[in-house]
Amino acid sequence: MTARPGTVAVRSAWHAVPRPQVRRFTALAMAEAPALAQEILRQIRQEYPHLPVVLDDSGEPMALVGIRRAIEVFVQHLESAEGRPRVHPEVFQEFGRGEGLEGRSLDALQAIYRLGVRLAWRRFAEIGQRVDIPPPAMYELVDAGYEYLDGLVDQSVRGYAEAAARRAGERLRLQRRLMELLLSEHHRGDRADALAERAARVGWPLPEKVAVGVLLRPARESVAPAVGQGVLLDMDYERPRMVVPEPDAAGRPELLHRALGGWTGAIGPPVPLTDAAKSLRWAEAAVRLMERGLLPGGEVLHCTEHTEALVLLQPEELIDDLTLRCLAPLAQCGPSHARRLAETLLAWLETRGGAPEVAARLGVHPQTVRYRLRQIRELWGDEIDDPDRRFELELVLRARRLRGQLGDPGAHR
Repeated sequence: MTARPGTVAVRSAWHAVPRPQVRRFTALAMAEAPALAQEILRQIRQEYPHLPVVLDDSGEPMALVGIRRAIEVFVQHLESAEGRPRVHPEVFQEFGRGEGLEGRSLDALQAIYRLGVRLAWRRFAEIGQRVDIPPPAMYELVDAGYEYLDGLVDQSVRGYAEAAARRAGERLRLQRRLMELLLSEHHRGDRADALAERAARVGWPLPEKVAVGVLLRPARESVAPAVGQGVLLDMDYERPRMVVPEPDAAGRPELLHRALGGWTGAIGPPVPLTDAAKSLRWAEAAVRLMERGLLPGGEVLHCTEHTEALVLLQPEELIDDLTLRCLAPLAQCGPSHARRLAETLLAWLETRGGAPEVAARLGVHPQTVRYRLRQIRELWGDEIDDPDRRFELELVLRARRLRGQLGDPGAHR
C-alpha cells in the first residue's frame, strides 16, 4: 500500500505481511476473480434490473469485463505494491456515458460501485482468513479498495459529463428545430403533425396559445435567464428568442418577471400556437422601437401594454405620408407656433370639450385656447368638422406625440 498524497508516511501493516502469505492471498484472489465478477454483476442486476446489457466485440457483457479487469488490476497491485493500481479507463468511462445517456444520476452509479466493493471485500476477507492475513493488514486493504474505487468513479464521472453534454447539445438541437418550425411563416406538408412530432422529441406539451419574446443581451457573454423548463429559449440568435407556452397561466407572468430581471426586450401578444410567427413579428417591432428610444428600455415589456405605439409607429411611410397631407395647413406657421397649434388641436380632439377643458389639459388660459381654436378653424375650414378628417388628424397627431414631436397631455407650457 502507498500513503495518500499530503499524508505522513506510516508503517504499512500490509507490507509487514510475509511475501509468501501475500503471494498465496493474491493467487487465490486472482483465481476467484472471474467467479467474483460474475457474482458482483448478478447482484448488481438484481438490485438494478433496468441496467442495459452492453456487449463487447466478443459478445461478453462489458460490465462483466470491466468488473473482472478492475479486480485483477487491484489484486496484482497487492503483490507488487508499486505506485497505485490503475485500471484501463475506457470501460469505466463507458459506464459513466451509459448512465448519462440513460438519464440516471451519478448517485445511482456510485451506489452500484459501492455494492461491488462490499461484495469484493467479503470475498477478500474470506481469503484473508484462509491464509492468516492479520486483521490490521486487512483493514488497510479495505482503505486501499475504497481509494481504488474513487479512481474508478473519477473515470465514470468523465464519461457521465461527456454524455450529459451530448444530451444537452442534442436537446438544444431538437429544441431549435422545433422553434424554427413554430416561428416559420410558411411550411410545406402537415404542419400540425410536424409540430407534434418535434415537440414530442423534446418532451414539450403542445399548448393552445403561445407568446414569443425577443431579448437584447445585457452583455456579450450573458448567462441564459432561468425562464423555466416549459419555456423554449434559443440563445444562439444575436437577439435571443423564447416561446412562452400559455403565457397567461397562473404564476407564469411572475416567473418571467423574476427570470428576466436585468434583461431588455419584448414579448409579443398571446396567439394560437400555429400563429407564433405573428407574435414574433410584434416582438421584433417593439424591440426596434426600443432601440430608437420610442418605447421604454431597461425591461422586458409586453406588446399588449403598448398597442397604440406599435400600431401608430410601425407603418412609418404610411403615417408620414398621411401626416404631410393632414397637417399641410400648419406649413403656413412657424415651427413653434405650429407645434402649439398641433398640441391644442390634439387636446381638443381627445377631450371633445370646450376651451376650459382643453385649457385644463394643456395648462394654459382658456382665452389662449379660444384664440388657437379660431386659428385652427381658419386653417382647416369646414374640414375640421368632418368625422373622417378628425380621425385622421388625431391619428397623425398621436403618432407625433409618441415620437416626442409633441408634448405630453397635461404638461404645462
